[in-house]
Amino acid sequence: MTESLVQIKNSLPTEVNLLAVSKSHQASSIRSFFHKGQLDFGESRLQEALPKINDLSDLNGICWHFVGRLQSNKVRGVVKNFNVIHSLHSLALSERIARISEEEGRHPKVFLQIKLREDIAKVGFSKEELLSVWPKLMELPNINIIGLMTIAPITLELNERKKLFRDCRDLANKLKLKECSMGMSNDWREAVEAGATWIRVGSLLFGKRLK
Repeated sequence: MTESLVQIKNSLPTEVNLLAVSKSHQASSIRSFFHKGQLDFGESRLQEALPKINDLSDLNGICWHFVGRLQSNKVRGVVKNFNVIHSLHSLALSERIARISEEEGRHPKVFLQIKLREDIAKVGFSKEELLSVWPKLMELPNINIIGLMTIAPITLELNERKKLFRDCRDLANKLKLKECSMGMSNDWREAVEAGATWIRVGSLLFGKRLK
């Protein structure tokens, strides 16, 4: 059962933003949510997103977030078409985004994807790796690192997810980063409690994925 946009937004503290994850859903659904006041939408595949971005180019103020695993050969397309990138998971990828952003005259906001628990299905900086390369990341031009993003392994119990979210918030604080992108349809309340500033909600808003 889906929850309404208003229900979820009314449950959020003022400092927490809702990202409507629209991957696998039609442009018409996105347009409908936009006219209800939702401006931020998340896509995870460049090829799927481009036709939607084109179809909805008349919507002034719409903000596109890339939330999928970012492949190096897709960086230019993502940099050119998305305002925010949630999945920067390595120094090499960060350097590539910085170079291409400079070439394209872009300055995307980015989240660094952090992997705080073992999960073979996910990529991301380990805490130790991120702290090690942090000085190099801070020197990169044309990218604006605004926060950390994490995804809880699906095998984690809810109380363990809460601990993971708190760990992400603590690390962001240590690095003096304001934003934390964490929590999805099944655990966004716990993420908010732990200090999320962005929650990524898809099925709870749009219903079951179409593909």
